[in-house]
Amino acid sequence: MFEATSIKYDLVFKKPSGTSRGILYKKPSWFIKIYKKNNFEVFGIGECGPIDGLSVDNISEISGKLNEVTSNINEYKQIDITRFPSIKFGLETAFKDLKNNGTRTIFKNGFSKGLKSIKINGLIWMGDPISMKNQITDKLNLGFSCLKLKIGALKFEDELNIIKSIRSEFNKNDLEIRVDANGAFKYDSAMEKLDKLHKLDLHSIEQPIEVNQFEKMRYLCEKSPLPIALDEELIKPRTKEEKIQLINFLKPHFLVLKPSLLGGFNETKQWINIAEKQKIKWWITSALESNIGLNAIAQYCCEFDLNMPQGLGTGNIYNNNIGSPLALKNDYLSYNINKGWSLNNIFQS
Repeated sequence: MFEATSIKYDLVFKKPSGTSRGILYKKPSWFIKIYKKNNFEVFGIGECGPIDGLSVDNISEISGKLNEVTSNINEYKQIDITRFPSIKFGLETAFKDLKNNGTRTIFKNGFSKGLKSIKINGLIWMGDPISMKNQITDKLNLGFSCLKLKIGALKFEDELNIIKSIRSEFNKNDLEIRVDANGAFKYDSAMEKLDKLHKLDLHSIEQPIEVNQFEKMRYLCEKSPLPIALDEELIKPRTKEEKIQLINFLKPHFLVLKPSLLGGFNETKQWINIAEKQKIKWWITSALESNIGLNAIAQYCCEFDLNMPQGLGTGNIYNNNIGSPLALKNDYLSYNINKGWSLNNIFQS
């Protein structure tokens, strides 16, 4: 028999972080703690980290649904959490952690054993041109060879000039550049912008226009000279049939997979199977989780033979993140097995 509790935890950004959806100052997460009855010292932890305006989850209903789930943890499979993929991710992570004796080991592989590291991209948040250039300089000085730039909030020509300035110093063989529009482009001008970005030897663009414009997105995927990666478009489909139908219709070049927003690792694996059957490449990214969620996602990444940088560069963005063995050296994320977790801020036994 299991028992469970949950708690809300507000993550505070070190610096206001900009996307096309606005400026982020803090982000709520909910942690689930699961343990066997009368043995609360050994527990698994999972994170539910929905993003307002992006997740399927209705954030105002998260606490209530979590109370229902944790109060009935032994019968949780009978509770409908279809509309709460972040809770599915949190439960899956917590149970896997508990199965491995509450050691924060979600998957037993080279990463969790401290033997393997993951190459990641450097994330550049939106800001004024000077702020973005400073972020880029910092990442390059740290040794990153792949950058992901959030675009869509500044004037397009300003963003284009920032990328041009990078390309004037680093060619595509020395530095891979990805951009993420978060759906900010208007369809009528999207192709012109994609053409200009393509001339700067970019790797890809994520979600150039808003979701649910299927005919328009299909056209862009077919005609764009710059490869398009689907991101937000993947969050809504819930059944395997819906996922296959979406991919067959849009035919994107890449998929960007966020396990915490898709509903966990089983859901993510389903997307991977669909993509590989269609010979579509993919990579996995975090979605502003704390180190609890980031650790789980990083361990999951190492279940695969990775051949491109993953999007796991969010571990240092919060003032009050959870202390963890996750370590970043140059552009590689690793797990230091000689360092422990600092969980006192979350749960008091």
